[in-house]
Amino acid sequence: MITLKLRRVAIDAYKENVAYLHRECALYRSEGFQALNKIEVRSEKGGSPVIAVLNVVDDENICRLDELGLSEQGYEQLGMPEGTAVCVSHATPPVSIRCVHKKIAGECLSFNEYMGIARDIVDNRYSKIEMAAFLVACAETGMEREEVLNLTRAMIDTGDRLDWGEQMVVDKHCIGGIPGNRTTLLVVPIVAAHGMLMPKTSSRAITSPAGTADTMEVLADVNLDPRELRDIVHRERACIAWGGNARLAPLDDILISVERPLYLDSPGQMVASILSKKIAAGATHLLIDIPVGPTAKMRSRTSALRLRKLFEYVGDRMGLHLVVVITDGTQPVGRGIGPVLEIRDVLQVLENDPSAPAGLRDKALMLAGRILEFDPDVRGGQGYVIARDILDSGRALTKLQDIIEAQGANEVPMTPGRLQYEVPAPAGGVVIGIDNKQIAHIARLAGAPMDKGAGLDLHYKLGDRVREGDPLYTIYAEILADFNFAKESAGNDMGYEIGDSYK
Repeated sequence: MITLKLRRVAIDAYKENVAYLHRECALYRSEGFQALNKIEVRSEKGGSPVIAVLNVVDDENICRLDELGLSEQGYEQLGMPEGTAVCVSHATPPVSIRCVHKKIAGECLSFNEYMGIARDIVDNRYSKIEMAAFLVACAETGMEREEVLNLTRAMIDTGDRLDWGEQMVVDKHCIGGIPGNRTTLLVVPIVAAHGMLMPKTSSRAITSPAGTADTMEVLADVNLDPRELRDIVHRERACIAWGGNARLAPLDDILISVERPLYLDSPGQMVASILSKKIAAGATHLLIDIPVGPTAKMRSRTSALRLRKLFEYVGDRMGLHLVVVITDGTQPVGRGIGPVLEIRDVLQVLENDPSAPAGLRDKALMLAGRILEFDPDVRGGQGYVIARDILDSGRALTKLQDIIEAQGANEVPMTPGRLQYEVPAPAGGVVIGIDNKQIAHIARLAGAPMDKGAGLDLHYKLGDRVREGDPLYTIYAEILADFNFAKESAGNDMGYEIGDSYK
């Protein structure tokens, strides 16, 4: 048996194990391996193997003839030091791949079949091509509501679950697609100041200009291990942290890495993704926000109502107390788009600054009020008033400051990007349309969220009257190339529509 020396290849293949063999390697030639084959790698002394997709290299600086290289994730999973003798063989195809073929043919899958697919994907037995086939099949042939329930259960059962030891654990989630929708950083301190438990484990942005974790990181450390998280939550009644350090519904993270480049966001996958994460994180009561608008994920109220019914069906059968609200998604919620600019909006609301964006304040109070009404001591319709009182009194600001201190305050001040450009109105009139997708796209091109100070600052919202040449928004960037890309995109499509009147 030919053995090779293990080599760590410093490449992040993002949720995929990748192995590297030199084209002139004796093992590569003798075993008939080909690029994109799946191989099994294990220590010569035994132990758990790693399944990886094979890449073939011609550069000995990457991998020498007597070496087997593994990307960062695969190397960590194998858990062996560099130089360890490893054995390499063809990987056995996953048994569950036949279930993917059934789904491609339009058949419904059982819980056991979804569970088989989930286990094999989490165990890295699927390539991204095979995962893409599964996701496209689910999106194109559709999923019955029972299938969505089955997939949700499978996603939960292949990961860990948090138990906070309390009867009521609240959470909220927006299905996304609306820039500047940074309500979570307002809702969490309001709800926690009321005394309810709200451990908010949030994601980082993948295709948006900022995720909740990216934005909170401007103020505090969000990379908390599960033990730190638990201590902070029990002390402060809340946290706002990145959820990637906990193994909660790991299948969801893997599938998202394939969905996003393909722009796949089918209702069934969306519901399974959101509910599996929330249930695994220990939520008992959940508020779902579905924005509706011409450039939102849900374009019509009819499609939003269908999605609401699917959320309610799965949530009810999973024992989750679920409330779904349909909100206005016709334009960005706040003025800032990008972490630093969004934090500015949040702090203005918390500080009761007269210049704070009214839309962000109003929506956050509405959502917080609905969550407060989960409390049996709060009468229906009183939640908004209680939330407003907590905000106006400064208790919400104090609670956020306590959470920041508990998580570890960011001592490095962050400011908007040094490169700035004002996008002028092409004509006078009234703002009658704002394209959420294009606004988010420009902010991403400017460098958000990787550069925390990058993004857009909107100066006009729907219904506002503008004069020709007035700056509709300002682009902020740190890197000249990003700055130029954002300016060029805004020049091609500024994302604003100017007309005679707004109805």
